[in-house]
Amino acid sequence: MHSSFAQVGGTKSYRFLDIPMTARAAALGGNSMGLWGDDINLMFSSPSALNSSMSKQVAFNYCNYVGDLNFGYLAYAHHLQKWGTVGGGLQFFNYGKFTGYDEFGQATTNFKANDYCINLNYAKPFEDSSFQIGIALKTIISQYDIYKSYGNALDFGFTYHKNNLVISLQAKNVGYIWKGYSNMLSKNEPLPQTVQLGFSYKVPKAPFRLTMVYDQLLKWNLKYISPVDTTGKSNPFSSSESKKDSSKWQKFSHKFGNGADNFLRHITIGTEIVVTKNFNIRIAYNHRRQREMILPERRGANGLSLGFGFRVKKFAFAYSFTKMAFPGNSSVFSFTWSI
Repeated sequence: MHSSFAQVGGTKSYRFLDIPMTARAAALGGNSMGLWGDDINLMFSSPSALNSSMSKQVAFNYCNYVGDLNFGYLAYAHHLQKWGTVGGGLQFFNYGKFTGYDEFGQATTNFKANDYCINLNYAKPFEDSSFQIGIALKTIISQYDIYKSYGNALDFGFTYHKNNLVISLQAKNVGYIWKGYSNMLSKNEPLPQTVQLGFSYKVPKAPFRLTMVYDQLLKWNLKYISPVDTTGKSNPFSSSESKKDSSKWQKFSHKFGNGADNFLRHITIGTEIVVTKNFNIRIAYNHRRQREMILPERRGANGLSLGFGFRVKKFAFAYSFTKMAFPGNSSVFSFTWSI
């Protein structure tokens, strides 16, 4: 007996965990690890960035994604004196309403699809050290119509911060699915696991901070060709013929080699321009997103993201704009209060 699936290209479960749900992370290309400060939203990208200066902060991030899809992230942190700092977060991704149909094409009932992730974070510095360790326990709940799935995952790593330099190393989404969506789908499906290295450097006497994140430290080949790209195939429905990249970026691979192109797919670079102490501008470039979102004959500005943030007393606001693809972009709004 053989199983068949309508979707192509997906190899992981709970891919919503990869989506940057804070304005700062989205503006910096999808990840804000490698940064240090009193912004509780840094906890989303790296649990080891959680620190005492975030105590009693509340943050809410929201994005009206594409169509009626939307997602958000709510977080709170509290410092426990000698014990370290704890934080809690809630991620949600709402896919909107769907109309159900039976095998004869007759409308049945409407249904919804949602993903949730409850995060419990803990971080503590080493005694008299610039090193800090952090861990996040994630409880994942997913429901599409009558199909439900549950799982748990861990994020853990450390951050080193001293003077103008910050370095962070972490493993993300190491876990297990306790219940699959159905008996046909194994509960042992892989989660979107990754090991990441990030750093930032505030140039002395200059009004900007440089950031870089290297994703998938343990996996070299990140090349992806859309399954619907039939360029060079005599039979578009044949699975025996190898797929070819028809995008203009393929010329880059021919000129500089596949190794250079693949290396850049791991890299996200960005900068924060510190206009004043309470206002900054952010801009970044994600090469992997650029490669995966382009059309065969159109390159565009996919992969670019930008945003800004400002603070007035106990209130902070941030905004990000990400160029995802030609028909759709992403804007994330962030509100933070210090209680």
